Amino acid sequence: MNSVVVLFAHPSLEKSRVHRAWLEAIEGLEGVEVRDLYQLYPDFDVDIDEEQRVLAAHDIIVLQHPLYWYSIPALLKQYQDLVLEHGFAYGEKGVALSGKKVLSAISMGGKREAYEHGGFHDITLWELLAPIRQTARLCKMHYLPPFLQHGAFVMGPQDVVDSALRYRATLTALRDETLDTTALTNTRELQLPIESAPSNKGGVH
Repeated sequence: MNSVVVLFAHPSLEKSRVHRAWLEAIEGLEGVEVRDLYQLYPDFDVDIDEEQRVLAAHDIIVLQHPLYWYSIPALLKQYQDLVLEHGFAYGEKGVALSGKKVLSAISMGGKREAYEHGGFHDITLWELLAPIRQTARLCKMHYLPPFLQHGAFVMGPQDVVDSALRYRATLTALRDETLDTTALTNTRELQLPIESAPSNKGGVH
């Protein structure tokens, strides 16, 4: 069984239906540790040694966050700038993250068609994720197709529940190695069917 750490970054979680549901869906999931970066480091004073220890101890790293101005929230960028040091994450002796898998789990307000060439934003999510993909490459990690939730602003209650169950199913499959990640080379989005999700005892509200 793989160990999974979720680096969660949302500066205004109280306003997010999607991320609250995602977090509730994976709460207590065996082998999955959730680190709420804005709760841990409200002053952006990231504990580099502790976070390096956490990353080194897990097989799969999940970056869960909303899309902010075509990028990641500021604290997650601060985390990357400080924690992914030369000699730890990259460089001749920086092999602590080599071979680990990285998954982006991202919500965005815009609908799917807005993130297409010719659409409202005229760029794809895969292209916007180039800095994260390149970071994973430099650190010799395997970047997985992202788990995406488009149209967060217009989702109904059942849509939110279904999204949370798919998220749980995805992390469970990665943890249990029931997902063939080697077959995802040309895949641009990772979405397991909701039927794959084990029931969440507490429900998703």
